[in-house]
Amino acid sequence: MADKESYLRVYESLYEEALLRYPTDDSIPAALEHSVRRKIDWRVLPLLGFCYFFYYVDKTTLSYAAIFGIKTDLPLVNDEYSWLGSIFYFGWLAWAIPSNLLMQRSPPAYYLAFNIFMWGVLLMCQAAAKNFAALATLRILSGAFEAIADPAFMLITCMYYTREEQPSRISAWYAWNGIGVAGGGLIGYGIGHIQGALQSWRYEFIIVGAFCAIWGVVLFFLLPNSPVSFKGFSHEEKLVMIARMRRNQTGVENDKINWQQIKEAFVDYKTWMFTLLGFLGNVPSGGISNFSTLVIQGLGFNTLQTALLGIPQGAFVVIWIGLGALTNHYLPKNSRTIVCALFMLPTIAGALGFLLAPSDAYVGRLICFYLTGSYQASFVLSLSLITSNTGGQSKKMIVSGMIWFGACIGNISSPFFYKTDQAPKYPLGIGSLLVANCLELLMFFVFRYAYIWENRKKEEQRARLRQKNGVDAAGDVVDSLNNTAFKDLTDKENPNFIYVY
Repeated sequence: MADKESYLRVYESLYEEALLRYPTDDSIPAALEHSVRRKIDWRVLPLLGFCYFFYYVDKTTLSYAAIFGIKTDLPLVNDEYSWLGSIFYFGWLAWAIPSNLLMQRSPPAYYLAFNIFMWGVLLMCQAAAKNFAALATLRILSGAFEAIADPAFMLITCMYYTREEQPSRISAWYAWNGIGVAGGGLIGYGIGHIQGALQSWRYEFIIVGAFCAIWGVVLFFLLPNSPVSFKGFSHEEKLVMIARMRRNQTGVENDKINWQQIKEAFVDYKTWMFTLLGFLGNVPSGGISNFSTLVIQGLGFNTLQTALLGIPQGAFVVIWIGLGALTNHYLPKNSRTIVCALFMLPTIAGALGFLLAPSDAYVGRLICFYLTGSYQASFVLSLSLITSNTGGQSKKMIVSGMIWFGACIGNISSPFFYKTDQAPKYPLGIGSLLVANCLELLMFFVFRYAYIWENRKKEEQRARLRQKNGVDAAGDVVDSLNNTAFKDLTDKENPNFIYVY
């Protein structure tokens, strides 16, 4: 208890000193801020990137196990393979919100590292499964431990980066999703050549699981829990790290659960918009992560060729996400929702092309299938709408949890659109991808106009406060910004909060 109180005193002292040293954004030396930001980039982004690599490889092991014979070895009958794809997300669904609240009460880096270690352990245990029931149980538990992944990455990103920087930084670690797809192909290709005593799919679970568990241990020692505990930064650099977060107006680290903020999160209509967005964005994702190898194999390729063809699929994902981040960076301010809508178009065109192309147009249909990955760029940028537009620690945890709550429902439902008797074209599965993407495209315009409307209300609120308090001088405005920047206020409570879109 004494250690905790001592930590909080140091934490509060640093924030107070940062405001005194740098009372305005202009008072922060540009060269020093640039140096601090670069150091954070090199210390945080590679760690989150490797986490996301293992996160996605972990989720696609079942897909590669399918082409290595798990369906016949166990055996899996009727819809049992589809259930294995969906049941993973039942554990996630049940544990998503409690896990987020536990992370608020825990050192976030340590909590994330523990969960990653458990991903690996449970994945290795899946290699010992003898039947559907055992494998299903282990996948439910795996889903529960993986529920914290994306919310943790988002929390860590908004802890160190300004709202303007968050889209490119989220893109930087999310792009490892594509590297995970490509890496999964390489790993699958290598495992396919193992001539051992076990079936190839069991080696898939053992090898990937072992690397995940080892990475969890490494992360425990390398990833910082907060600016206060960030080793390798001088006292002055920590002050800059903290002072520049004033621009976000989204509050600071707080380990106490604020139930009023949780209530606000659930009655805020934008929370449910994000939940719907999570659902629509993951109807395609759930199907592709579990059936992409079967779709590609159905185009006439053998097992090892199918594993290798996962590499360009992953490369396209990295390219789409990189293009999305660059486009957003060079377009005018408040273009995020426009960029999100723009990158939905290739995936819609790819789904249409795959459905309408002749059955023997193997190369054309493969290219169309690769095009369907462009929605990843849109979903990445939509995550930055949460980190940038949600204030208050407890509210942030709930809203970031709810988009993944919706994602769970999307991932649970999507495998059942891929009917075995419709292989290899899977018209219902690709059709579900098309419908979800069209609805997601419309959602980005709804978000855009919702935030414009909210900003108008905020400006009216500030005008009333200025009139009431007589706040006209620049110094008074600066004091007002400093007073709200590092309080644990929600976006609705903070009169200085401006939504980005």
